Amino acid sequence: MRLTALLVFIIFLNGCGALPGVSQVQGAVVIGTDKTIEDHIMSLTSGKNCSVVRKEKGLTYCEEDEPIINQNIFCYKTLGSVTCYDRPDSNNSRNRIDRNDHNLVK
Repeated sequence: MRLTALLVFIIFLNGCGALPGVSQVQGAVVIGTDKTIEDHIMSLTSGKNCSVVRKEKGLTYCEEDEPIINQNIFCYKTLGSVTCYDRPDSNNSRNRIDRNDHNLVK
């Protein structure tokens, strides 16, 4: 309990710039880990990989909160190129090229 209170106190003082050298430590931590000290505390308490740097890049704050998008894409070989659609070929007359099991390592 005392350690948590001390960490919270240091974090609040860091915002005011009251402790000399804390901002340099914060900068070194961000450069080394891409996380602030607060991000490390949030990651430890939540069990997720959270970072303000991720948020600045346009991603979600926590890596595990990133939505997984499964797209239905059906690609077929056409004359000289590949054409992709959002639904399968109704005739099943063409072979899909996005499912080629011959390239899989077994």
